[in-house]
Amino acid sequence: MRKYVLAYIVWLVYRTLSLTWRVRLFEPEEMKKELREQQPFLLAHWHGDELVLLHLAPRYRIATITSTSKDGELMNSVFHLMGGLTSRGSSTRGGVTALKGLLRLAKAGRNCSFAVDGPKGPLHKAKPGIFEVSKVLGAKIYVGGVSCDRAWHFPRSWNKAYMPKPFARINIHWSGPLGPVSREDDPKSPQIAEMLETQIHLAQGVAKQQ
Repeated sequence: MRKYVLAYIVWLVYRTLSLTWRVRLFEPEEMKKELREQQPFLLAHWHGDELVLLHLAPRYRIATITSTSKDGELMNSVFHLMGGLTSRGSSTRGGVTALKGLLRLAKAGRNCSFAVDGPKGPLHKAKPGIFEVSKVLGAKIYVGGVSCDRAWHFPRSWNKAYMPKPFARINIHWSGPLGPVSREDDPKSPQIAEMLETQIHLAQGVAKQQ
């Protein structure tokens, strides 16, 4: 019971804070079209940007993977309160099961969001999970870059997490699409990973300039 109360408090604080943010959101026309037609797609971003992007869960009908740790349990509960759905697992426990669960959610009409350099880094190095899902679903990938003019930073976190302060100016720039990954492509290919990493860095650069 205590964990649910804590999750509700965290959600309430986050929701109140996010309502003060001044957000500029850029979406490619193809992404808008797929949203209207409810065509499934994948979202790629870096770890550390999750707390900014969390409030977009209802808009994009997001499903994602959350870890089975205590921190993951809290994040899982908050994410559900935000309107998202989750599949539980990690790289060490239940990873394959979590990926299968995510595929089921996608086939039921959810769009999947990936912090592609997770779950434990190294930072800004893409892992193959998003490419495997793209290959199975035939889904396109949109990459996100985020800029924020004022935030609380958590320097001890490996992923350089931060929380925008009240009335922060936030730019969120989605670009793409990339893919979908074809049947002939190897999801573990370093070339595919490098391409995605480059596109996310470029999207971040655009977000900072807007």
